[in-house]
Amino acid sequence: MNEAVSRSGPGPVMCIVGARPNFMKMAPILRAFAAHEPPIPALLVHTGQHYDASMSDQLFVDLQLPRPDLNLEVGSGSHATQTAEVMKRIEPAIDEHKPCCVLVVGDVNSTLACALVAVKKGVPVVHVEAGLRSGDRRMPEEINRVLTDQISDRLYTTERSALANLLREGVDEARVCFAGNVMIDSLHAAR
Repeated sequence: MNEAVSRSGPGPVMCIVGARPNFMKMAPILRAFAAHEPPIPALLVHTGQHYDASMSDQLFVDLQLPRPDLNLEVGSGSHATQTAEVMKRIEPAIDEHKPCCVLVVGDVNSTLACALVAVKKGVPVVHVEAGLRSGDRRMPEEINRVLTDQISDRLYTTERSALANLLREGVDEARVCFAGNVMIDSLHAAR
């Protein structure tokens, strides 16, 4: 068993959203946690990477996403500044709430920042939408994807080609599970 997993506590799954696409990906995951018997405890953390109140508020309503338990209110900045600020603000939240794991989605700065802090603190990292690649390392999101996948304990893929990408990068297949596409789940729920 992975040492980080064996040290995990009984705390909630800390679910991270930072940018609008994350909201759409997290909504079906949180619905599944709530529908599980017994419900899986979750703590929703909004880093505030995308922070326009009118747009964010409407998305939470439209997606039937619960209000965040924590909002780190990071705001905008350069990639380095934003990533560093998320890291500074998520660390005390991880210390306080002692999650059993940190669940990140997608490829935004918040995804990588929260994954880095969690893994350095020995908290297991779960990445949903793992293995997606553009092949263009000039894209900041591509760097976030590759690095997040390398440090995650569990990788949930949304399409079959993602496994091939992960294997090519040396990820152990035992860490990977095909989960389906959470964006399609959000589309079905919206219909």
